[in-house]
Amino acid sequence: MDLTALKASAIQDIERANNTQEVEAARVKYLGRKEGELTAILRGLKDMTPEEKRTLGTAANELRQELEALIEKKLAAFARGPRTRFDVTKPGKKLALGHAHPLTKIDTQIREIFSSLNFSVVEGPELEEERYNFDALNIPGWHPARDMWDTFWVKNEVSAKRMLMRTHTSPMQVRYMEAHKAPFQIIVPGRTFRYEATDASHEINFYQVEGLVVGPDVTLANFKFVIEAFFKRFFGSEVEFRFRPSYFPFVEPGVEVDIRLPGGRWLEVMGAGMVHRNVFDAVKYDFRNVQGFAFGMGLDRLAMIKYGIPDIRLFYSGDLRFTKQF
Repeated sequence: MDLTALKASAIQDIERANNTQEVEAARVKYLGRKEGELTAILRGLKDMTPEEKRTLGTAANELRQELEALIEKKLAAFARGPRTRFDVTKPGKKLALGHAHPLTKIDTQIREIFSSLNFSVVEGPELEEERYNFDALNIPGWHPARDMWDTFWVKNEVSAKRMLMRTHTSPMQVRYMEAHKAPFQIIVPGRTFRYEATDASHEINFYQVEGLVVGPDVTLANFKFVIEAFFKRFFGSEVEFRFRPSYFPFVEPGVEVDIRLPGGRWLEVMGAGMVHRNVFDAVKYDFRNVQGFAFGMGLDRLAMIKYGIPDIRLFYSGDLRFTKQF
């Protein structure tokens, strides 16, 4: 019996098997107890000479073990499922990319524009002390202007300081001036909190950008130049401006800034003014040597104007259908 030919035939049948039934048929053909071709050789060893038993018997047993291992491997491959073939001629699939949130895009653009105007970007804590959020900004406890800010007060178990979730990013005016000397120009982007009912134009948390410029010869004319330069970069060169007198406790005089885009109506986008003397006193700046202007605007409002978003609550909905548009 030619074991070499038998081995080649058995391996070929096992490798060509396309399913478990064909593998089983090959096993029965070669290793079956009754009619298996290799089994028949092993059974015939009893009629052979001792020398033939040693030579043929060893080779036949090794072949049986080899075929059993090959069958087991083939069955395991079928158990894993069909093999996936890679078509090198098939066009590649486009990777699914994430989308930057519209507020993130607005924040990034604002930072870039003001950085190009030589402003530094600083950030401050969201959990704030009463002194920085109100008192040092010329809004003492008895001042009626505090009613303008619906405040989330936070219990303080550590000290006697009254703590709150900041109602605006203006506290960084005081914090920065306490740690730095003029001249400087900074913006402070960040999240703020107000305890109020939500609707299409109001949320309990939103984003602001505070700006502060302080130096020996800073005037409202400088403010006008900076703000017009910013909005022309942000909305386009055709934007129109309107400046109206207004009141904010930490500036004097106070200014409201309105803009109008081509074909649109006037929209209020910013509160600003010259830094109040009492704020300079709180940080121990000599108002006779320095003066400055401050401004604040809402990122959410700017995003709503820029992208035509009708409801501020969409920013915080977590709806990917909304985010994927940007």
